[in-house]
Amino acid sequence: MVNITHKSSSLRKAVAAATVQVSSQQTIDAIIHKTVPKGDVFEFAKVAALFAVKKTSDVIPDCHPLPVEFTQVSFEIQGLAVEIRVEVHTVYKTGVEVEAMHGASVAALTLYDMLKPIDRSIEIQRIRLLHKEGGKSQYRLPAGESIKVAVIVCSDSVFGKKAEDKAGLAVIEKLKSVAIETTAYQVIPDEADAIREQVTIQAGNGVQLLLFVGGTGASPRDITPDIIQPMLNKELTGIMEQARRYGQERMPYAMLSRSVAGFVGGMLVLTLPGSTKGSVEYMDALFPQVLHVLEIARGGRHE
Repeated sequence: MVNITHKSSSLRKAVAAATVQVSSQQTIDAIIHKTVPKGDVFEFAKVAALFAVKKTSDVIPDCHPLPVEFTQVSFEIQGLAVEIRVEVHTVYKTGVEVEAMHGASVAALTLYDMLKPIDRSIEIQRIRLLHKEGGKSQYRLPAGESIKVAVIVCSDSVFGKKAEDKAGLAVIEKLKSVAIETTAYQVIPDEADAIREQVTIQAGNGVQLLLFVGGTGASPRDITPDIIQPMLNKELTGIMEQARRYGQERMPYAMLSRSVAGFVGGMLVLTLPGSTKGSVEYMDALFPQVLHVLEIARGGRHE
């Protein structure tokens, strides 16, 4: 199975359809009037679809078991065709499009099985995904749109050439994975003046997203949040609440992070842990959905 432990749960929906073609109006009439010898075709197919949705991971090897929160099965007769529609919802780390298509396909097979004694020419013609939503992909920047991003690493050891920067470079790679190119990258010491200076410089350069990496822990030299927080004209506490919750599910020391987030003018500032693992987890927890706040800030959609 594909590793999904880095993903966050979110509301995900999928709608799938299947088409069953019969050969005569007599077959359609038998369905409508419930005179098919094997029973009520739509009721049997609905139950079969519900079972299929819930059992998808048992028969499709790479599908993850997931909580099915809602399933709706409907049928529509169009001429000599029966259109099956299956909608599935979950709150989980991965989508439900395969579950919806599995439900539609098993409903179609059930129709085939129940109708073949009275119609030897019945056909299952199409099984397809109609719609899906949820997950991180819907929060990415629109095609062709870009933002100015700066990554600033706060580390005495990296600044003094006693260690190599891994966390900052990992953050840059994570940004690339959501189609964001870093426009500025700098390493500075854990010094108050250096941190304040970078905020001023990057704001003056028109940076829209400023990421500080390092200095968010509990050691005496970890001062990044202490310097950044008073500079924020609007703090967004929910951002780092989400990041810490995500991290705590994976590592018990995540509770020690003092990271803060908010706006300095029109620039969104995030402070991330200095460990590579911690910074990557924060990026997984927050991106790309955190970019929505930039759209709100420039007068786009409102929540």
